[in-house]
Amino acid sequence: MTTTHSSQTRTAKQEWAGGLMMFGAVMLMIGGVLDIFRGIMGIAQDAVFVTTPNYVFQLNLTGWGWFHLILGAVAVVVSVGLFQGQMWARVAGVAIAAFLIIVNFLSLPYYPVWSIVAIAMFGFVIWALCVAGTEESATARMR
Repeated sequence: MTTTHSSQTRTAKQEWAGGLMMFGAVMLMIGGVLDIFRGIMGIAQDAVFVTTPNYVFQLNLTGWGWFHLILGAVAVVVSVGLFQGQMWARVAGVAIAAFLIIVNFLSLPYYPVWSIVAIAMFGFVIWALCVAGTEESATARMR
């Protein structure tokens, strides 16, 4: 008696999409953890940051710390969902990365070099999550 198994081999596009999802999850996790630390620094000790006089979006640095802490914690939770391959996590990951880009842009005068690095990193996260979704949905339509 022979049994037949329908083993589905993953195509190169599916492997690429899975790799991009993992990249997005790892980068979102790292960025979230670093934003948690940045938030703690802003809340605990404002003297770590450079202050710029006459900045249009001037907030108390403790306020910026809370923004970073909360968004960083949400980013870590969403990245755990991305590791599990959840669709809600992909959508939430794009949204959280977009919010983190905005927050890092607004806090640019307080921590300029890291803000630019974080903006680029979260831009890559958005790219990875959007491209991975496109590849997987295109593959699903072909079946």
